[in-house]
Amino acid sequence: MGAMRKQFGKEFKAKVALEAVRGLKTTAEISSEYGVHPTQITQWKKELCEGLPGLFSGKKSGDEKDKERLIDDLYRQIGQLQVENGWLKKKLPF
Repeated sequence: MGAMRKQFGKEFKAKVALEAVRGLKTTAEISSEYGVHPTQITQWKKELCEGLPGLFSGKKSGDEKDKERLIDDLYRQIGQLQVENGWLKKKLPF
């Protein structure tokens, strides 16, 4: 059997990375406390520090724009289906 990789949620990653950025504990202490390899903590800390300036740019990321486009598209589809459903209800004898 191959080794299974743990999957960590974004909230957990953010919590651990923030702990590392604070610098109140060593990476080894954080690793022991949260059960995460020190290399992974270092990577999450790096990602956090690199992503912070973007929070203050006022610009939306590409992912956010894609999500908004998808949501708009889904709302359009829902509206179209509601119109079609209403039309069918009027035309079909029930």
